[in-house]
Amino acid sequence: MPVPLATALDDVAAQARDKASLTRSPLRYATQSLLAGAYIGIAVVLLLSTAGPLATAASPTVKLVQGAVFGIALTLVVFAGAELFTGNNLTMLVGWRRGGVSGRDALLVNAASLVGNAVGSFGFAALVHASGVLDSAARGRTPAGDALLTSIVTAKEHARDGQLFWRAVLCNLLVCLGLWMAARTRSDAAKLVVLFWVLLAFVASGFEHCVANMTTFALAIMNGSAGWDDLAHNLLFTVPGNVVGGALVALPYALGSRAPAAAPAPVPAAPVAPEPVAALV
Repeated sequence: MPVPLATALDDVAAQARDKASLTRSPLRYATQSLLAGAYIGIAVVLLLSTAGPLATAASPTVKLVQGAVFGIALTLVVFAGAELFTGNNLTMLVGWRRGGVSGRDALLVNAASLVGNAVGSFGFAALVHASGVLDSAARGRTPAGDALLTSIVTAKEHARDGQLFWRAVLCNLLVCLGLWMAARTRSDAAKLVVLFWVLLAFVASGFEHCVANMTTFALAIMNGSAGWDDLAHNLLFTVPGNVVGGALVALPYALGSRAPAAAPAPVPAAPVAPEPVAALV
């Protein structure tokens, strides 16, 4: 049975309070947000490595495989523990609505996680580029991973601005829906299932995740198939789109459930008159 709606909202609000508290320790929060960027990067590299040969062979299963392997991204974030910007769009909005955190705290957590995710993504991309795993191939053959990377980045560069925005909205709607469903179950197996399905849907559908794009474009920049201006242009539309997508999940549930009522103030006890003391004789 799913966890009751009000209980799940309170659990998410408690997570928001924990995240706000964690920002009081900048080094600890930076570590958690850097890890999230790297974890999403792992999924990007796995996608390129497994689907690259299929794309080279013009297999119709490319998108299905891409979506199937990307589930490791949120699995690592949720079970290992890390601060992901797109997930925080949901958590902090629910926490603010439920009275667990202030608007300032919500903005701080989202901003700090976005910056940390970017640094973690770029750092992980640099390690992957140095390893050469995406540009390795059999003699006389084009590296399948790099070829797929170039194809993906080229498609993103040619997408119109409005398309990038709405694809980002749809992406984080699915990501946050997966995180919300995971919050409504106590079963680890159920969490894995719901996270797998939503990531399969968003990746196979071609939606835009700003943190995944950080690793994707960073790798493309390092192999010479994209520039920093291409990444900046993509983030200009995918970051706001992801925020809106998270809100589309958070607000209907948070607004549809009454915020917990404040505990009534204790009524002071009436003063007790002191008992008369017998006179000393």
